[in-house]
Amino acid sequence: MNLIEKDQQYLWHPYTQHKTAAPPIAITKGEDALLWDENGKEYLDAIASWWVNPFGHSNRFIADAIYKQLTSLEHVLFGGFTHEPAVQVAEKLMEILPSNQQKIFFSDNGSTAVEVAIKVALQYFFNQGEKRKTIIAFENAFHGDTFAAMAASGISFYTMAFKGMFIDVVRIPVPIRGQEQISFDALELVINNYNCAAFIFEPLVQGAAGMVMYAPESLDKLIQICQSNGVLTIADEVMTGFGKTGKTFACDYLHTQPDMMCLSKALTGGTIPMAITTFTQELFDGFYSDDINKALFHGHTFTANPTGCAAALASIELLQTEAMQQHIQRINQSHLGFQKRIGQHPKVKTARTLGVIFALEIETGDDSSYYGSIRTKLYNFFIENGVILRPVGNIVYILPPYVMTDAQLQKVYETVERALEIV
Repeated sequence: MNLIEKDQQYLWHPYTQHKTAAPPIAITKGEDALLWDENGKEYLDAIASWWVNPFGHSNRFIADAIYKQLTSLEHVLFGGFTHEPAVQVAEKLMEILPSNQQKIFFSDNGSTAVEVAIKVALQYFFNQGEKRKTIIAFENAFHGDTFAAMAASGISFYTMAFKGMFIDVVRIPVPIRGQEQISFDALELVINNYNCAAFIFEPLVQGAAGMVMYAPESLDKLIQICQSNGVLTIADEVMTGFGKTGKTFACDYLHTQPDMMCLSKALTGGTIPMAITTFTQELFDGFYSDDINKALFHGHTFTANPTGCAAALASIELLQTEAMQQHIQRINQSHLGFQKRIGQHPKVKTARTLGVIFALEIETGDDSSYYGSIRTKLYNFFIENGVILRPVGNIVYILPPYVMTDAQLQKVYETVERALEIV
């Protein structure tokens, strides 16, 4: 059997209906913004492999940091022990996070980072003798696939099989341009009618909803409403963090900062699974007690894995280089130029850009469902033409590695333009 046949015999892939899906593509090598399959075909990774790989595949700087760490300490349990890489990650994050973030908790991936934040929000009030059980979230949010994260997500076909099994979540509209007051009023109404523990949000960009964007001023207002009513706030920066929006964090655009932040994906440059949830000192103090029952009883086997910490340190160092910051600005300017050009196309309903994130919505009539025929047609066209893009229904987005060259970006843009002719 070849690799594909063995895969189909043994493996179960994410977000895949195996009866109808095409066989997976076997990737054998990656370098910078390129991947190669087992037949030698070249692909441009225009979505940084689900947004995790901003510095390119097989990045030697991160690989060397991982190798060096592996030769001294690959892993040690984090319950009752610590190590230098974990402390160094904390120190480095304190330099770049909003100043109100003072404590960090390690976990494994974006979903678990969110899971930790929601558990902390609920237990924080429980520790004070107050039962608050409602979480507020945006409509069409996506926060992950573990149970609390899934409950906070609003894309129904991901969650419909588990309806009635979730924690209590109430949703409000996203404050997109022209609908800001509707969102503000909805938040106040929810807070007045439920015992709300926290409001969780994807700051400025809703990724899985199709790169829906909204203004920092609107998010500032929503956070202020929560703060004035004693409701905690959770910024899910799993997608937006580490440069995607043009700043280190999307929250860097805000004047009012959240109580918690969730980090993962680009944290380790796409190398080793790792996540972090950050907290204010006040939240940590809500668990600091002589009563053992007030501790946060949550952990993961690979919490603060030293090798992952080494990758994170190298990744953050790369992000802060002048060259990488220039790449981010270069891609942003390139996206803005493409947005101006493609926005005039008769089949383009809207186009938008923030940082290295670009998205356009295609006029498709009624067929805009998440995994509908238009989406499948577009996806297959991109793959056939050697570009990895995963449309969200009728929305095509580009979120490339920062090291993608201008020529490679132009190939992605040209492929998107040609794709418009097949829908």
